[in-house]
Amino acid sequence: MRSRSSCACRARRLLAAVLLLALGGAPTAAQESPRRGGELIFVVPAEPPSYDAHREETFAVVHPAAPHYSTLLRVDPADRTGTRLVGDLAESWTVAPDGRTYTFRVRRGVRFHDGSELTARDVKASYDKIIFPPPGVTSNRKGEYIGIEAVVAPDLSTVVFRLKWPLASFLSSLASPFNWIYKADILARDIHWYEKNVMGTGPFLFVEYVKGSHWIGRRNPDYWDRGKPYLDGYRALFVRDSAAQVAAIRGQRAMIQFRGFSPPERDTLVQALGSAVTVQESPWECSNPLAVNHDRKPFDDRRVRRALSLALDRHQGAATLSRLTILREVAGVQGVGTPFATPPAELERLAGYSRDVAKSRAEARRLLREAGVPEGFAFTFKNRGIPNPYDALGVWLVDQWRQIGLNVRIETLELGMLYRDVFNGNFEVAADFHCSYIVEPDLALFKFQSMDVSPINYSRYVDRTLDDLYQKQSRAADREERRRYIREFERRLLDEETHYIYTFQWHRIVAHSARVRGWTITPSHFLNNQLDTVWLAE
Repeated sequence: MRSRSSCACRARRLLAAVLLLALGGAPTAAQESPRRGGELIFVVPAEPPSYDAHREETFAVVHPAAPHYSTLLRVDPADRTGTRLVGDLAESWTVAPDGRTYTFRVRRGVRFHDGSELTARDVKASYDKIIFPPPGVTSNRKGEYIGIEAVVAPDLSTVVFRLKWPLASFLSSLASPFNWIYKADILARDIHWYEKNVMGTGPFLFVEYVKGSHWIGRRNPDYWDRGKPYLDGYRALFVRDSAAQVAAIRGQRAMIQFRGFSPPERDTLVQALGSAVTVQESPWECSNPLAVNHDRKPFDDRRVRRALSLALDRHQGAATLSRLTILREVAGVQGVGTPFATPPAELERLAGYSRDVAKSRAEARRLLREAGVPEGFAFTFKNRGIPNPYDALGVWLVDQWRQIGLNVRIETLELGMLYRDVFNGNFEVAADFHCSYIVEPDLALFKFQSMDVSPINYSRYVDRTLDDLYQKQSRAADREERRRYIREFERRLLDEETHYIYTFQWHRIVAHSARVRGWTITPSHFLNNQLDTVWLAE
C-alpha cells in the first residue's frame, strides 16, 4: 500500500511542475553563466531517410545532423515565438528600394570541417541546388522559391538574390533550418554526395552514425562563433517506441526529446521526476493532412475524396485525441490563433468540418453511390511509423471511414519506406504532415501547389487555379486582399476539389531534464537544433 506521505510528495511534485508549465517552462535565471563541458544525450523517434536536408522534410534528419551545419539566416534561438531572424553565416544584409534585390555579406574566416574556408560561392551553390535543382535531384523546398529569378556571388563575401517580384516572406524562407550550406566543390564533383555524407561548418563535428542505435557529434574547436558551443559533444539515440523514449528520460539515460510528448507522457515524467524535470509547451505550427493519390481510382474522382473528408467528425476527434496525443485543434490551412486563420464559423462550412456529422455522413454515402463505389469498398491507408500521433490517428480514421461503409486496412511503414512509396505514387491514401518553421502563409501553402511546382505535393494533382491563388496571396500587399486569396485557396484545396484532407493541428510539449539549459521551445520542432547555445547545469 502506498503511504499518504509518498502520495503527498508526488502531488506536490506534480503541482510544482504544473506551475512551471503554466509559466512556459523552467525559470532559468538570466544571470546564470553557461557551464562548459558534458555530453547532451537526446532521443529521436525516427531515423533519417538520407543525410541531405535539401531533399528531406523530416525532423529525423534535422535533429541529429543540424549541429554539423550552418544556414545563411536563422531564427533567434532565444525567441519563443520562432519569428525573430538573426544572421548565421550572413553578417549583414540590405534590401533594394523595389524589394526585388537582397544583398548579403557573408562572414569571412568560417571554415568547413575539412579545414577549407567558406565563401559566398558555397552559399550560391547550395541555394542553386535548393531553388534550381538539376534533373534527378530532389529539392523539397523548391516550391517555396518560385519568386526567385537568380542567385549570384559577385565576390567571395557577397551573395545577391534577385526576385521576380517582392516577397514579404523572403527573409523567413532563407531562415529555413533545412537550408544547410554545403561545399561548392563537393557539389560540383557529385551533387548527390551529401545524401550519404556529412561535412559542414556547424558547431559540432560528425563522429559516427550507427543505424538503429545512435548518432554522435563532438565540439568543433574552430567554430566561427568563438566560445561556442558549450557542450563537449552530443549523442542522439534512435528510439521509435514512445514508452521507451519516456523511460529513457525517466531513467535519466537521456535528457530530452526535441519533437514532443503527449499529455499522458508529460504527466508520467512530472510524477516520476518532480523538480528534476522541466516542461515547456507551445502551439505547434504543424498539422496532419492526408495525401489522396489522384492517379489511383476511385480517388481520381473528387466525389470520393470529398466523401472521405465528410466522414470525419473532427470536433469529436479533437476532444478525444487531444487527451492522448499531440493532436489538439481543428484547423484549416492556417493554424488556430495565427493571423490568417479561418474563423470557426467559416471553417465549419467546409466539407467535413460541420458539427452536423449525421448529415455529413449521409452526404458522403450519397457521393460514394453516385461515384459507383460499392458498400464495403476496401483500400489501404499507409501510415507513418511514428507512434505519436500516427497510431491513434490511424485507428480513428479507420473507424470514421467504417461509418460510411468503407473497409480500410492500415499499413504502418518506417519513414524511408513510406517516403519511397509516396514519392513513387505507390499508395491510395497516406498519412502526410506539413510543418512550417515560421508562421507565414507562403510556407504553410507552398506544398499544395501543382506537383510539377511542388515536389512534396504527394496527392499528385495539377491545379493551375491553386498555383495562381498561391502567387496572388504571396504578392498581395494589402492584408485583407491576402486574406481573401488564402480563403479561396483553402476552399478549393479542402472543399471544392478536396485535393488533400486536413485532420488536426498539433500541440507541442517538451518535458526534459532540468539540467538542460539554453534551449527554448518554439512553435516548430525544426528550430533550435544547432545546439550551439545549449549547456548542462550541474
